[in-house]
Amino acid sequence: MPLDYSGQNLRGRSFKGQNLTGANFSKADIRGANFTNAILKDADFTGAKAGLQRRWKIGLLIVALMLLASGVIFSIGLGLSAASIFDTKYTGNIFIGLVCIIVVAVFCIVTCRKNLIAGLGVIAVTLILIPPIFLTLFIAFPKAFPVIRTSPRGLALGFALLFGFAFILFSIFIGWRIQGKDEKDAWLDSVTNIFAATGGTSFYGANLINANFTGAILENTDFRKANLTLTRFYEAKNLDFARVNDTILANRAVLNLLVTCNGRGKSYDGANLRGANLKDADLNKANLKGADIIAATFEGACLEWANLSITQAIYTNFTKTQMTGVCIEAWNIDSTTKLHNVDCRFIYLLEYPRLGTDDRERRPSSSQFQPGEFTKLFEEVLNTVDLIFRDGIDWKAFVNAFQTVQNQNADTELALQSIENKGDGVVVVKVGVPDGADKEKIHSDFTQNYQLALQAVEEKYKAQLQAKDEQIVVYRQQSGDMAEIAKILANKPINVQVDNKVENKNMTNSNDASRKIEIGSVGRDFNASGQALNLGDISGTVTNTINELPASPEPDKPGIKELLTQLQAAIEADTNLSKEDKAEALEQVKALAEAGKSPQEGAMQKAAKTAIKILKGTISSLPSATKLVEQCSNLLPLISNFLSLG
Repeated sequence: MPLDYSGQNLRGRSFKGQNLTGANFSKADIRGANFTNAILKDADFTGAKAGLQRRWKIGLLIVALMLLASGVIFSIGLGLSAASIFDTKYTGNIFIGLVCIIVVAVFCIVTCRKNLIAGLGVIAVTLILIPPIFLTLFIAFPKAFPVIRTSPRGLALGFALLFGFAFILFSIFIGWRIQGKDEKDAWLDSVTNIFAATGGTSFYGANLINANFTGAILENTDFRKANLTLTRFYEAKNLDFARVNDTILANRAVLNLLVTCNGRGKSYDGANLRGANLKDADLNKANLKGADIIAATFEGACLEWANLSITQAIYTNFTKTQMTGVCIEAWNIDSTTKLHNVDCRFIYLLEYPRLGTDDRERRPSSSQFQPGEFTKLFEEVLNTVDLIFRDGIDWKAFVNAFQTVQNQNADTELALQSIENKGDGVVVVKVGVPDGADKEKIHSDFTQNYQLALQAVEEKYKAQLQAKDEQIVVYRQQSGDMAEIAKILANKPINVQVDNKVENKNMTNSNDASRKIEIGSVGRDFNASGQALNLGDISGTVTNTINELPASPEPDKPGIKELLTQLQAAIEADTNLSKEDKAEALEQVKALAEAGKSPQEGAMQKAAKTAIKILKGTISSLPSATKLVEQCSNLLPLISNFLSLG
């Protein structure tokens, strides 16, 4: 049962390293308490009072007064030095006063325009350069430096006091600027917080996952190295006086957002909001472009018209979030992203309109999402693997790779969902996968197998078409056209529906209004050639053609007829070749048999060379240890010799 410390006086208590999961510290006095490395997951600190104990506050007050007194004395000293400029009797005093006024003026100007470090740099340079100059003048004009004024009177005294008071006001301005969290001197704010938090409440290295600090007083508190995932800071007081190094609170804009939960119209471009608790926050029209919102919660928040482009939203909770008009260009979500009961009427897929238009790819293009449609839409997206082909797609290689990947992942049911032509040779194929599938592995397996299959297929294209590499690219780009795809798939035993609607229920981050082909499901015997293959008929034709060749005159030495018969048998017996590849290989054996009838004719020799190239390309995708590969490596050279192919 969680411990209950609510309302108790826990000042100075040590809970270091303890497991306090779910403990109740609401309205407790935890000033000076030590929670270093404690486990405080789900702990309740609502209305708690953290910070320094009274004796530490008194000590800090004394130190602060001493520093203040030192500053006043220093300012008066500067004023007295500056007042030396009125001592017209001695040139040395005039020089000292002039240097003091110039240095202080430059210091103030540089500090205001840049930062305190730059101003102190001016002082450092002065301390280096002025002594040698002063010594040189003293040696050159010894009578000009006999006395240094120590007690100015009249106008000089008034100037000294005014100068010193002005410097005090300048110091107050710098302090105000630091407390205003000006980034120019943020380091000094950190230094003062380190000083002030000494002896205060410590959550250093604590596990504060889902802890609640709503309305708590958190001045002089140490949150360094703490795990602040989903920690609630709504309406926490004086959090900007805490030590928050190495946490998302180090960004003052983020700190203020977590405390107020009001980021309406504000920019958090590229901000670190990882694990932020923004439940019920108002982020209407907020710019979260490129923000890291991994594991953050926006449950019940208003994100209407917000910019979520390029955001990282893995493990992010958008349950019951209002998201109408939100831009989601290239955002990164996966199955861990919670989109339950999202209130959304429409979204935009682009941050800026397409060139020359006002089109930001609204979805749906007209009307509105019905309740639950937005969630359903992206749940479908999350259960797909997107395969992107940038130079068109070779369907023969695709089918071979698809079948291989299905075999390699036999326990994962894969389904071809849609094909989208994006233009310029870019084709996106969506493959449906079950919940929990290793999508990264499936994508990697397909990429590798497609490249292997593509190499083999392109070898055959080169031999068949006698084409250059550029012609093969053109062929593949043409295959990416919807008309070509429709022709290729026209005779397949699957349901194909060409959909020209702009709405696209399988949306990616870069969806456009392109056409697509929806394919219900594809089995492992999916055949992309568009031909009904009958291997029996083909084999019979090849056998008849080979039998027309003369037998070898030497019974113990095979001739062309015997070699082609062995090659035919090896191809028919191989289980690694697809039906289509097997049919094509047998066609090449037939071509070799035809060439064997007239081996000296130039046309026949050319046809035989092409056939051998195609056969080599067909078997190139097979493992080197495959029996067919071994037999072809022995038979093809002998067949080439018989046909005098060189």
